[in-house]
Amino acid sequence: MLRVIDSLDDPLIGLTADDPVRPEIPQNFRVSTNAEIFVLCDDDTHEPQAVVCVCYKDFTPADILELARDPAADRARNTAVFYTIWSYQPGAARRLIRQAVAQIRRRHSGITEFVTLSPQTDMARQFHLRNGAEEWRVNGDTVNYLYGSAGRLSGPEILE
Repeated sequence: MLRVIDSLDDPLIGLTADDPVRPEIPQNFRVSTNAEIFVLCDDDTHEPQAVVCVCYKDFTPADILELARDPAADRARNTAVFYTIWSYQPGAARRLIRQAVAQIRRRHSGITEFVTLSPQTDMARQFHLRNGAEEWRVNGDTVNYLYGSAGRLSGPEILE
């Protein structure tokens, strides 16, 4: 079951304390007018299995400072930026990404690009490439993986 955290009052907001990638990002950035958190929960127990944080932008950020750029400055948002993900169960992150992309498509029709702001690690590279992304841009200390765009949806398997 997919849960969307779009309020700081949601009891699952505390899961952000477990973020191994970007623990410094405050909750009020993760849940705002241009950001939300997706949590994959077990259908029976409702226990969290994986968490991903997404920010909606009108560009692909190359680093955390660009990600944090004032959301009021953004024009029409067409890019979903997955900037941190972690899992409590094997395989849950892959399922979460698939479900989050489907949910974003339903809720945000203007989103045409799905990218990451990933650390430059072998683990991140293997995860994204195995899940159908392509390495799009290598930055100073991050990598943007592209999961597809509206014009290329037949490509990455994660978007099927």
